[in-house]
Order: sequence, then structure tokens, then C-alpha cells
Amino acid sequence: MTASHVPERYPEIDIARGIAVVMMVIFHIAFDLSFLGIAGIPVSSLPWRAFAMATAALFLLLVGISLSISAGYAKTRLSRSDFILKYLKRGAGIFAIGIGISIVTWILLPGAFIVFGILHLIGLSIALSPLYTGYSWQNLLAGLAIILVSPVVAAMRGDGWLVWLGIHPPAFYSIDYTPVFPWLGVVLIGVGLGAILYPRAARRWDHEVPTLPRSPLRFLGRHSLAIYLVHQPIILGILFITFPDAFSAFVPHLSG
Repeated sequence: MTASHVPERYPEIDIARGIAVVMMVIFHIAFDLSFLGIAGIPVSSLPWRAFAMATAALFLLLVGISLSISAGYAKTRLSRSDFILKYLKRGAGIFAIGIGISIVTWILLPGAFIVFGILHLIGLSIALSPLYTGYSWQNLLAGLAIILVSPVVAAMRGDGWLVWLGIHPPAFYSIDYTPVFPWLGVVLIGVGLGAILYPRAARRWDHEVPTLPRSPLRFLGRHSLAIYLVHQPIILGILFITFPDAFSAFVPHLSG
């Protein structure tokens, strides 16, 4: 680490996050084409579902690693109360964006709107992070336990207020569903790996890492939240211009 006033950005993390962004865009293009009936892409098939889950897992693993680095830096510079407040505010901000997306999707797709998606999960993970950052193997074990118990939770049925945990009514459907079970487990594993690979916010193997060049992937990784927010409107805008009839079947009031 340098003596700067902000934690160092490690290019390998930005590049990995950039790869996740590319994977996300690829899947959402395929999903939109299938959902709108433009192309018969089997996005519900096992390969595509595995691709979507791998994309979410990579994002959330990197959220955990980044949280570990950020917290390792902040703990040496903030009081305990300021440290907690910092992550509560940051998590609440991300969660609020998730709520905004929920409202938009509820208006456009009331039967499949996003109740608890990846931004809700990330916001909650950040807000709770003062409870678990700084631990290595404990987070690895806790994360693995959450993932292993998730099939049991997923088999449960309950009222809508339990959706965030992974328990939902039988007919529940959402175009983005990222509940605590199993996905918080992935974040915790990331936090544990971050504590091992970047102890006290410093790269453990710093002397062995070559200088990585600037690349489009690094740019995408540094701006992943902004890209997440704008990529679907851009994709859908292009598809609306190109295939307007496809939208009239799903959103009749948009057709002429």
C-alpha cells in the first residue's frame, strides 16, 4: 500500500470485475432477445442458467474481496462508530438504487418485477459488513454453510416478506432474484479470500505481480455500477428501434 488517502485499486480485481460485466451484458442480450420473442435462445436451459449463476457469483465474490480490502484500510483510519456508519451509508445507497429498479420493473413488468435482486443483496452485504470483515477462515466456513443449507431454504414456501431470504410463494417469479441464501454465502467467501490474499488491504504477493496494462476490461471494472444501470436501457433501446413489434406484445401501451 502507498501512503495515499484512499485504498489502492488492484488491477487484477478491476479486470476480473470487467470480465463479469462482459458476461452480464452477454447474458442480458440473450435474455432480452428470448423474452421479447426475437430469437429462440434457451436462456432457461442448464448452460445458460449456469452462465448466469457464474456471472452473479463472480460479481459477488469480488464484492466480498473488495469489502475486505476497503474495510482493512478503513479500520486503521476511522473510529468504530465512523467505520460502521460509513458502510451503513454505502450499503443503504446501493440498496436504495435497488429499490428504484424494483419500482421501475414493477411498473413495466408487474408479473416479474425485481423484488430482491443483486443490488439489494450487495447493499445489504455492505451494510452488514462491519460484522464480518477482517475474518478469513471464519467467513469461508460461514459462506460455505450458507450455500450448503440453501437447497433446504429454497424448498420452503412462505409469504412474500420472506423473499429476501430465499423463501417465497409457490408462484413467485422475478427477472432478477438474488436472495441471502445462497448468495450472501458467496460474498462471505469473497471476504474470507480478501482477508487471506489482501491482509490489512495490502496484496500478499505484491512483489510477484507484474504491472498490468490499462485495458477496456479495467475500465469496465472500475465503472461496473454505472454500466449495470445503463446497459439494459441501451440494449432495450436498440432492440425497440430495431424490432418495435416485439415490444407491443409485452407493453401494449408503447405501440402506436
